[in-house]
Amino acid sequence: MGVVKTVDGKLGTQLQNQGFLLAKLDDIVNEIRANSIWPLTFGLACCAIEMMAVAASRYDVARFGAEVFRASPRQADLMIVAGRVAQKMAPVLRQIYDQMPEPKYVIAMGACASTGNGIFNNYAIVQGVDELVPVDVYVPGCPPRPESLIYGILQLQKKIRKSGKILEEK
Repeated sequence: MGVVKTVDGKLGTQLQNQGFLLAKLDDIVNEIRANSIWPLTFGLACCAIEMMAVAASRYDVARFGAEVFRASPRQADLMIVAGRVAQKMAPVLRQIYDQMPEPKYVIAMGACASTGNGIFNNYAIVQGVDELVPVDVYVPGCPPRPESLIYGILQLQKKIRKSGKILEEK
């Protein structure tokens, strides 16, 4: 760890000798947000089984700070859309997304959530959840393996760490 440079040089050596750490508040808050993601239980199809496996003991997503799947959108900051979204379910998905507090993130899990999948290419299925809500990370596969979802969560953590200021100037 380097010494803080000041005009007189005293402050930097005092901080180093007393064990202080200097960081930007934005960086600290983004690090905390990245390591305490609370996902929402929103499984719609076969991908939900793989999402449930991620929370089980074999894959243990708790290592990444995302162990508690919330049943209430007001307590969650990550929506994992796992599976195909029917047109009837689209307004419900959007309503649940709107109830989540800021900042909120979305992972589209599986080919159906990402693109509607060629198998279900009909009028009853939404052709990609990005038509309803902004998606941060896409996890490909049909269904994707639990390792893929963990990789998607790691990519989301990188994105959160690189995000901008916590308070935007007006």
